[in-house]
Amino acid sequence: MRLCFDRGTLVLHDPPPGFQPPLWFQWDGRVDRWRAQAYHYRAIVEQLKQTGVGYDNHAPAYRTLTLARRLTQVPHAFQAEAIVAWKTAGCRGVVVLPTGAGKSYVGQMAIETVRRSTLVVVPTIDLLSQWYDLLCAAFGEPVGLLGGGYYEVHELTVATYESAYTHMDRLGNRWGMVIFDECHHLPGEMYSHAAEMCLAPYRLGLTATPERTDGRHVLLDALIGPQVYTKGIKELAGDYLADYVIERITVTLTPEEQEEYRRARSTFTNFLIDHGIVLDGLAGWHRFVRESALSRTGRQALLAHQRSKKLALATSAKLRTLDYLLKKHARERVLIFTSDNDTVYAISAAFLIPAITHQTPAKERREILQGFHRGDYLALVTSKVLNEGINVPEASVAVILSGSGSTREHVQRLGRVLRKREGKQAILYEVVTAGTVEEGISRRRRQHEAYQ
Repeated sequence: MRLCFDRGTLVLHDPPPGFQPPLWFQWDGRVDRWRAQAYHYRAIVEQLKQTGVGYDNHAPAYRTLTLARRLTQVPHAFQAEAIVAWKTAGCRGVVVLPTGAGKSYVGQMAIETVRRSTLVVVPTIDLLSQWYDLLCAAFGEPVGLLGGGYYEVHELTVATYESAYTHMDRLGNRWGMVIFDECHHLPGEMYSHAAEMCLAPYRLGLTATPERTDGRHVLLDALIGPQVYTKGIKELAGDYLADYVIERITVTLTPEEQEEYRRARSTFTNFLIDHGIVLDGLAGWHRFVRESALSRTGRQALLAHQRSKKLALATSAKLRTLDYLLKKHARERVLIFTSDNDTVYAISAAFLIPAITHQTPAKERREILQGFHRGDYLALVTSKVLNEGINVPEASVAVILSGSGSTREHVQRLGRVLRKREGKQAILYEVVTAGTVEEGISRRRRQHEAYQ
């Protein structure tokens, strides 16, 4: 009997008569073979060993590595604890640490522990570059890249989630360990297949915010392993992260804006009442979008909702507040976050501040970040693309002019300014428009222990 890897799955060839395969296998009538998803490889091998059934294992194509450690540091106590917890769990599981706490070094320690061919999967091109640089410096081995225009496969390889999903059906047996950085991305309906088509017996997930609003974070247990170690921002602030304070600044609409906001909200809420729509979650919102497409009044209600939100999130009072904060922190590095690109570009033009959005070319984005690092620019304005995947230890001030109700987004933005530096005091300003829907958005996104 032979166990083989085939297009992201495991297949049993020539089983003995009467053989009952492990429960993860299903009969594939197309080829008259028993087939299982590749990520069950470890459990399947362990069960076959227990039963004592003889077989030839042709599935794995990874190898044991001889690594020369070229980049070493004394791990912080919590990093050492995280690795011990992960090893105790069989070298499978999720480690939850705040942004700036050194999750990538935990990943390096995990590679040194198992010494198997390793794939690191990341959500952004910036993180692709950061992990590539880290692995090259740490081990002096050739490092492959999948994504960003590259297709290079080595024993140590870094891939984007999208590229991992695209190529895993052919490459899913090449690595004995897979590290999913920012692993809250993994349970998405598409990306989760990347984990399912990979047979790596050793798995590590790294994230600061594992929870997802769609509830699919529960899949992490099967795709990677259980949550084995957690440390929060408050537990590490001061000793390992920068001390920080959070200030909530409330601004008000002008009388003209208040009247326009009132009319827009009235148009919107009257439509909801007339059609019996309750916005109690995504289902209610989706129903409103469908209903708004069926009539002129529906279209007016949708436009009114958009206008009221724009007034709340981008009132002129916020720009005056931003002007005050930039002058107050004139000698510090400031990151400014908004919820939309239009506001980003408006702020960039008004204050002559470099802007980074998803539309910013990679080369220009890199040059802007390098200029920020050098101190050529003391402020950057962005929407969502800098929420994760960048390293800006110089930043000490974050200004949240607007955003979603996502707790993850808010924690990620706080994390941008928490990297430890001698004498650093980080501060996050949340600017909220009183008497608008933004107050509710603010309450939802502050439901995290870092803000209590």
